Amino acid sequence: MIESDDLLPEGLSDALPEEAAAISRAMRAVLDAMDAQGYDRVRPPLVEFEHALAQRMDGISPRRMIRFTDPASLRTLALRSDMTVQVGRMAATVLAAAPRPLRLCYAGEVALIQADQLDPARQRLQMGAELIGSDSMGAAREAVELAIEALAAAGLTGISVDFTLPDLVDTLAASALPLPPDRIEAVRRELDMKDAGGLVEAGGEAYLPLLYAAGPIEEAIERLTALGAGRILESRLTAVREIAKGLEGRARLTLDPTERHGFEYQSWLGFTLYADGARGTLGRGGTYVIHGSEEPAVGFSLYMEPLLEALGSAPEKRDVLFLPQDHDRDAARRLRAIGWRTIAGLRGDEEPRALGCSHVLQGGDVEPL
Repeated sequence: MIESDDLLPEGLSDALPEEAAAISRAMRAVLDAMDAQGYDRVRPPLVEFEHALAQRMDGISPRRMIRFTDPASLRTLALRSDMTVQVGRMAATVLAAAPRPLRLCYAGEVALIQADQLDPARQRLQMGAELIGSDSMGAAREAVELAIEALAAAGLTGISVDFTLPDLVDTLAASALPLPPDRIEAVRRELDMKDAGGLVEAGGEAYLPLLYAAGPIEEAIERLTALGAGRILESRLTAVREIAKGLEGRARLTLDPTERHGFEYQSWLGFTLYADGARGTLGRGGTYVIHGSEEPAVGFSLYMEPLLEALGSAPEKRDVLFLPQDHDRDAARRLRAIGWRTIAGLRGDEEPRALGCSHVLQGGDVEPL
């Protein structure tokens, strides 16, 4: 019976054996896919000074972080809410002299002070990869391809990539569709909300056609070009088209040029990842700038909860060998070395099947139950 004192805080939960095993398998597959393409794993600390976490990238708000006072320094500490920021700090400081482009990957827990309306979890396992030193078309293509390969390695199918142009409004407001600086944020917000009426009220009537420019990637690019935005956005639309060519047959590709949710610090390109079986977003990525070093970079983050949802809850089937109390320990060690999972009897009256065993060690032989 669970007492009230044993309840977990809102938004936190235990991962029981089957789920924990599924998390380990998926994380291992994702990290192995990143390692295979030359991405070295780093492990930044769970806690840092609040100021350090907030200053490296645009759109990172300390208000989303769980903060407390460090008894040693009396400065404000924060639990990380996004590991990308920490990788940026490492690249700008302790890895500043490392050859570029610098390829790093990571996996670890992040925490939020308040859950998102669409996702009640306040603790998440974040995995990702960052290519630091370039935000070129080639670098962006590598990041998108790696994201798809990592998801496929974990077992996902029906992968979709939805591209966006995070700085679209700023770019158009500077010349093609002029806007006063004090209206840019409101226009950006209404476009993101897909609210035509709100967009007109915000002074962005000229931006209304952008609401209808989303769709399959080639069609969306053609619509943008037809709106007269193609010339201003020529280089980035060409880059998006080239990235898409390399992904044909591997993922469904769409473009929503005004999507901003989740792209607080990305620059010319952003992308959202989906797959069959997952109701929500599997992850996001894009190009950005690391403040302090002002280095360009591109990367992506994946989250474990929607990934597991897409994979389903079927446990991994494994043969398990029961070892009687008086078993041959040398034989058991040899069997574990070739991949057997063993459970040893301690009392002499255990029921192997009740413990989940499929085989039993009889003398030096493995016998099915």
